Amino acid sequence: MRMTAYKRLSGESGVLAYQLTANAIKVRFVDGKVYTYTYASAGAEHVERMKQLATEGRGLSGYISKYVRDNYASVS
Repeated sequence: MRMTAYKRLSGESGVLAYQLTANAIKVRFVDGKVYTYTYASAGAEHVERMKQLATEGRGLSGYISKYVRDNYASVS
C-alpha cells in the first residue's frame, strides 16, 4: 500500500506521510523511518486519534510526542 502525504496545515512537522489500516497507523518521519502504531502497542483510543489528526493534517507529530512516544509495534 502507498502512503499518503501528510498535509501539514500549520507550521513545521516531523511527519512526512502516513498509512491507515483497520487497527493501526504507519507514520513516516522526516528521518525516513516508518513507525507502526497498533491498537495493541499504543491503544485503540490513541491510534484512532492519530488517524484523525493525520487526515486533518495537523498535530500528529505533537500528539505522538506527548501521548504515544515509544509505544510503537515496529520501526523500519
